[in-house]
Amino acid sequence: MDEKRSFHMSPDEFSRHGHAVIDWIADYMRRVEDLPVMSHLEPGAVRSLLPDSPPQHGEPFPDMLKDVNRVILPGITHWQSPSFFAYFPANTSGPSILGELLSAGLGVQGMLWATSPACTELETHVLDWLVGMLGLPTRFMSGASGGGVIQDSASSAALCALLAARERATGFRSNEQGCDGRLVAYASTQTHSSVEKAVRIAGIGRRNLRLIDVDGQFQMRPEALASQIARDRAGGLSPCFVVATVGTTASNGIDPLPTIGRICRDEDLWLHVDGAMAGTACLCPEFRWIHDGLEYADSYCFNPHKWMFTNFDCDCFWVADRTALITTLSILPEYLRNKATESGAVIDYRDWQVPLGRRFRALKLWFVIRHYGVEGLRFHIREHIAAAQEFAAWIEKSPDFELAVKPPLNLICFRHKRGDEMTRAIMNRVNDSGALCMSHAVLDGRFTLRLCVGQTLTTRLHVRRAWDAVVSAAREERTHT
Repeated sequence: MDEKRSFHMSPDEFSRHGHAVIDWIADYMRRVEDLPVMSHLEPGAVRSLLPDSPPQHGEPFPDMLKDVNRVILPGITHWQSPSFFAYFPANTSGPSILGELLSAGLGVQGMLWATSPACTELETHVLDWLVGMLGLPTRFMSGASGGGVIQDSASSAALCALLAARERATGFRSNEQGCDGRLVAYASTQTHSSVEKAVRIAGIGRRNLRLIDVDGQFQMRPEALASQIARDRAGGLSPCFVVATVGTTASNGIDPLPTIGRICRDEDLWLHVDGAMAGTACLCPEFRWIHDGLEYADSYCFNPHKWMFTNFDCDCFWVADRTALITTLSILPEYLRNKATESGAVIDYRDWQVPLGRRFRALKLWFVIRHYGVEGLRFHIREHIAAAQEFAAWIEKSPDFELAVKPPLNLICFRHKRGDEMTRAIMNRVNDSGALCMSHAVLDGRFTLRLCVGQTLTTRLHVRRAWDAVVSAAREERTHT
């Protein structure tokens, strides 16, 4: 019979093994630049290295760490490589990792102010900091009628905004009666797919999502939006929600917020603005033009986990009228009642999101802001944008490549002049080489390469190497064809 009285890891063991994990992460940071950026394992390769059954008895921690190298690392695409240019980045940094570790150690469940006051109040304060840091409208401040909350992703932010818009449009009756099939939502053809998922979940229905045409810069056409709203009203439907994007996923398109905002104001529609990655650029005053017109917005979000050196998940979501959001999402069973909530003097963030439970995400964001300072964050954002613009300049001078759209910030969309087949072959060649990773989009019906400069450690040297790799891949493709 096993006489061991506890199988828990002791504090002393945790300290010893924890140091080993920190050392492993630090070593990974040093060498990630030299690792092949993409994993090229075949499906099932990782599972083939795992035993069929779990261990019946505990195993030594050093063996687990060895298996991270043996089993896990070969199946990792290195999003933290400075040569990762695909999708939008999913950044991290030293202070963010340490904040996440501390949050995990505290193990806070921050559903209510009462369940850990520091979890709630730090979040409220950091979100108020960011209003000033980004130059957002002051009505998003917690001291005004609005306020901010950290969601897991922009997808959840869009869903919460849509739910609040649905309830406001129906006099808060849809929560009780369900939707009647008459509510309509609007987004551009370039809007993130999470909006389509949100209309399905919220009961609006895919059939009642209108995708509005875009112009040559892949920005929503306001006149097309206004015309579609008029047609829907004439057909007896009830427009209620518009999503505008600053920095669309495929092309970094910046929707014209002032005109869209005035339409939403005149039509009494909820305007949600998705800042996704590009919102981080507004840390720098010279890029805040992308937020012109944000004063019309009922809600706004951006993701520090994309470009503000804060690890996933961390989406900052603000509303101009928190009452609408809280009324939509609040349910108070007896087991959650407490003096602080009933006093009305505190924020309970469970009423600002779909799940009940929530992690202490503000801690890592607080660490990042305090470590870098506003000027440190601005420095790296400016460097990334300058490097991306330099890459765009090389394309414009090239006889072989062309820009698909003039880049406003740090996402470069380009293609080879010989067409889709050549462009796709170049992407496959550079990605297969392991030297870097790019992704693609289809713009105006043509296969287009996307190179996003925003990974924490990326410098102009890495961007130069990426251009050299693209040019070399094109040369090799020409030779083979």
